[in-house]
Amino acid sequence: MSTAVQLRRYGHDDLPDIRQTLLDVHADAYADRRHEEFVQRFPWFVDHWGGREGFACVIAYEGDEPVGFTYGSPGEPGREWWREYLADAPADPSTFSVSELMVRPKWRKQGLGERLHTALLGERPEALAVLTVDTKRPRLQALYEGWGYRKVGERQPFPDSPLYAVMLKELKPAA
Repeated sequence: MSTAVQLRRYGHDDLPDIRQTLLDVHADAYADRRHEEFVQRFPWFVDHWGGREGFACVIAYEGDEPVGFTYGSPGEPGREWWREYLADAPADPSTFSVSELMVRPKWRKQGLGERLHTALLGERPEALAVLTVDTKRPRLQALYEGWGYRKVGERQPFPDSPLYAVMLKELKPAA
């Protein structure tokens, strides 16, 4: 990865300006799976997450070329869907949901994913972060575990989606 890769932050109001960029990076990152119906619904997910008031996004650029991104938004208090996987509820259940993290193939395996992830969560006020990862991608799950996540369960949120490992990470120590 070139040191010329710069990270830029965006929010809810920026979605009209960055939407196509997210779609273009996704099309490249999932080129080998573009025929899958669930993958084809990505624009809906961009609009769903981007439509949330607390939406946060970090896009990596090399020069003017977008090379990766991550985004998500705060969970709704009282609707922490991941709680069903825990025996004991955390004292502070405030959660940031990491919805997407993707890097174009040419820029993978160079630490950019972790750099994007760190930038997205670096100053979040929530106590926890949650994400899901396809259970057929154990190396990716192991990568997230290396970033401090732990698997708490499995979930298939849509009939045509993969079975996902539900992963949780503490962002700040419990009080």
